[in-house]
Amino acid sequence: MPRHIRTGDTVIVTAGNDKGAVGEVLRVLTKKDRVVVKGVNVRNKNIKPSQANPNGGVIKQEMPIHKSNVSPAVDGKPARVRFETQKDGSKVRIAVAKDSKGKKVEKVLGEIHSASARATGK
Repeated sequence: MPRHIRTGDTVIVTAGNDKGAVGEVLRVLTKKDRVVVKGVNVRNKNIKPSQANPNGGVIKQEMPIHKSNVSPAVDGKPARVRFETQKDGSKVRIAVAKDSKGKKVEKVLGEIHSASARATGK
């Protein structure tokens, strides 16, 4: 199944404790259907003393959240994603959101496969 979220996307958290937070996707964990978003779901982690850090300590770390709880951000609002094949053969992700007047706004998020890659099957 295609992914509507990719590394580097700006997303809005739509559910959970950090609802409404906006951040950039740092990692996508495909096998667990989770994403790590910068500044979202931050937890404290205790670190044991080691040679690199002789005192040990506590660090703050972003933990993964489920991909269904985030949506790509278009003009500060959550958007749905659809996939479309262009006339030249390239496949792109398109974010669809509504503006303040309720009219649909479409924005190309990025190219998935170029026309030449789709022709060769790579």
